[in-house]
Order: sequence, then C-alpha cells, then structure tokens
Amino acid sequence: MAETNYDIVIIGGGPGGYNAAIRAGQLGLRAACVEMRVTLGGTCLNVGCMPSKALLHASDLFAQASGEFATLGIDVAPKLNLPQMMKQKSESVGALTKGIEFLFKKNKVDWIRGAGKITGPGKVEVTAEDGAVTTLSARNIVIATGSEPASLPGVAVDQTRIVDSTGALSLPEVPGHLVVIGAGIIGLELGSVWRRLGAKVTVVEFLDRITPGMDSELAKAFQRALTKQGMVFKLGAKVTGATASKKGVALTCEPVAGGGAETLDADYVLLAIGRRPFTDNLGLETVGVETDKRGFIPTDHFRTSADGVWAIGDVILGPMLAHKAEEDAVACVELIAGKYAHVDYNLVPNVVYTAPEVAWVGKTEEQLKAEGRAYKAGKFPFTANSRAKINHETEGFVKVLADAVTDEVLGVHMMGPQVSEMIGEYCVAMAFRAASEDIARTCHPHPTRSEALRQAAMGVEGWTMQA
Repeated sequence: MAETNYDIVIIGGGPGGYNAAIRAGQLGLRAACVEMRVTLGGTCLNVGCMPSKALLHASDLFAQASGEFATLGIDVAPKLNLPQMMKQKSESVGALTKGIEFLFKKNKVDWIRGAGKITGPGKVEVTAEDGAVTTLSARNIVIATGSEPASLPGVAVDQTRIVDSTGALSLPEVPGHLVVIGAGIIGLELGSVWRRLGAKVTVVEFLDRITPGMDSELAKAFQRALTKQGMVFKLGAKVTGATASKKGVALTCEPVAGGGAETLDADYVLLAIGRRPFTDNLGLETVGVETDKRGFIPTDHFRTSADGVWAIGDVILGPMLAHKAEEDAVACVELIAGKYAHVDYNLVPNVVYTAPEVAWVGKTEEQLKAEGRAYKAGKFPFTANSRAKINHETEGFVKVLADAVTDEVLGVHMMGPQVSEMIGEYCVAMAFRAASEDIARTCHPHPTRSEALRQAAMGVEGWTMQA
C-alpha cells in the first residue's frame, strides 16, 4: 500500500481488534487492522460466540419441538436437517463479518490482510497468504490477537474424531456418544447442542465440580439441570490419553484421588479445557515485551513495558470474554487519544447460553466469605414467577448479594429462561453502586421474568411479595 504510516496499527481483527479500529476511526485517528483470517471477527464471530449461539438456538428449538411443544398443545414430529442447520449458521456468520467490513469502510479503517509481527519500535510487518510482505509504521501498536484452545498431553486434536471448539461446531453427524473433556462454559454449551440433537454426552472434568469460578450454589443447580437433560458427569477424573481411529475414539481416564483406570468409547471427543493467549511469534522480543509463564502480556492500563505498544482482550489478564475485549478496546484507544478511560472488571458479566441459561456478575458468596465481608442474600425462584409459570419455564432462580451494612449490590447470580438478557440490568445498577433497595423499589412490568430480579432484591431485606 502506498500509505504505510498510521496513528495506530492493531494486530488482530476479533472483538477487541475491530472495536479498537472502529473507535480509532471515530476519533479521527489513522488506523489499520491486521488480520490473517479471510474474514474479520476473530474467533468469536467466525468459530466461537456467534456460530455456537446459532447452533444453541436451533438445537433448543429442535428439543422443544421434540417434547415441550406437546405440553402447549402443539403436536409435531420434527426431523433434523443437520446440513441446513449448519448452512444457516454459516450464513448468519457471513452476514455479521460483512457488517464489520462495512464499519471499517465507514470509519476509514484499513484492513491489512495477513499475519502481523512487530519488527521493532513502531514497525509491524505483515505477511500475506501469498508471501508478500508489507511494513507498516505506527505511533501506537495494539496487540489484540486473542486466544486459542488449550492443549492436553495425550489428547491430539485432529479435527476429525478428536476436535476442539472449532471442530465441534461442524461435526458431519450427530455423534452416538460425545465425550467432552472439561466442564467449563465452552464444553457445556457445545455438549448441550449435541445432546439436544440426540447424542449421548459424557463430560469428564478434573475438578470435583463444574464451571469453576461460578457461585457454587449456582453451579450445583446448573449441574442438576444438565443431568436432568441427560448429560453424564465424571468429576474428579483425569484424562490420561485418547486414541482415535476411523470409527471413533478410545479415551482413558482415572480418578484424581486414585483408583482404577477406565476407558470410554466415543464417536467423537471434544477437548474444551480452556484457552491460552495467542502471543507466540508476534515479535514481542523486538521491543522488549515479555509474557508471563502462561503467555499473558503484563500491562498497566493496557500499556505494555514498551513505549507505544498496548495490549487488550484475551492476551492480558482478566476474563476471556468477547465483551470484555470490546471494553478493553474502547478504553485503550481513548487513552491513546488522550481521553480518560477505565474498565471495571468486576462488572463484566458471565453467561452460559444453555437451556436454562446461567448469568452472573460481581462477587460470589465464596469470594465474599474469603474476603471476610459481611453480606445479605436475597433469592427468588422462577417457580414463583408468573410469566415463567405460564411459559412452563420455571427452572432456576435469581440470587442477589448485598453489603450487610451499606446494602450495595455486590453480586448477582441467576439461572433461568433468558437470563442473558436480564443480567445487564444489574450491571447498570452496580455501575452506579445501587443498593438492593433501589432495585426492590423500582417498578417492573407484570407479568415478566424480570420481576424475579426485583423480587430477589426484595428478599435481601425479607419482603418478597410473591410466593
């Protein structure tokens, strides 16, 4: 390209990268985004958040049509068309990636296709797929390369029989038996997709619980819900190896506490034990930036140890979530532009898009106890919520944790229908340091599921009004 001098060059075109680029353009900065995929959007849009939600939605409708519809007086006999389900997933993703391209053009952001590497202060070398090399000069470089699936010794991902989260989004058939290694959010979401479509699903987890980091009461209720749906859990189990053949996989595991080994025969194995930052081969050493032992880049308000080099999203500490990367992106670029910016990571919500959904923000009970902080809890079940009852979606609850003295809301944990759409109310409330009484005395429409948010807040002081 004739113009190679930029105010800011972002390496990575995922939620962190493309939001940083767009915000830079909005602020009048000359911006370029380097992305080696053939489409923008990174893991989240191409092989993560978006395609998984497309399959979660479609598989949930299939499961409802297979059983729950009859309860409502709708008798149908659905037939699975897996190729069409995969096709609509791809079409939806394609439309979203084109939307990002449009926003780049609108905000005068240059998309430089290829793999980016820092070659020195203010220099980024981009190698295109055909081997052509372009050097970009920039006053600021932002590393937004995201993350990749973590590996496990003895389990070699071939994307045929042993797959990671990317492969699990495009299986050619419904497995007879799918074994998921890891009981985190990604494994449970994708496992639930294939369970709804008819697969036997076994989840093998090293820890003695599912979803580490989730409030323990919520996690136990969540496991009960998934077990009721037919998912089988082997907790406290260590995977020692997996051997793939043309017909399936033999996976061996043994109890962490000691005991005899066991072999599980599966059609497919999904390795979902977490993700690691994608920080290899970026040329960080050329500017003196070092990573920690886990591959994360240490930062101070997104600034690395090198002048003019910044990092955001999954490559720095904090939740590995697309919306967290988006917050990082805007704050980082605004700091570069000389504005004030800040991200409160305590207010980054977490969501599991299964059915029922799970969502939480802020502190868990375990964290508050460990901190020695006195708190009160209010809890309200969806079994007592009018709209949930009418819709036959009563599984789950809302729990609010508030400071015992000031009544400030410290954490909110919920499981139930569409709670992903409701957690934002508490994010806003907590951003303004609301008390549980503020929510309790705010009128909510009736009948709606959102009334459970209010009733749980009322429960903090013991004046819940619905049985």
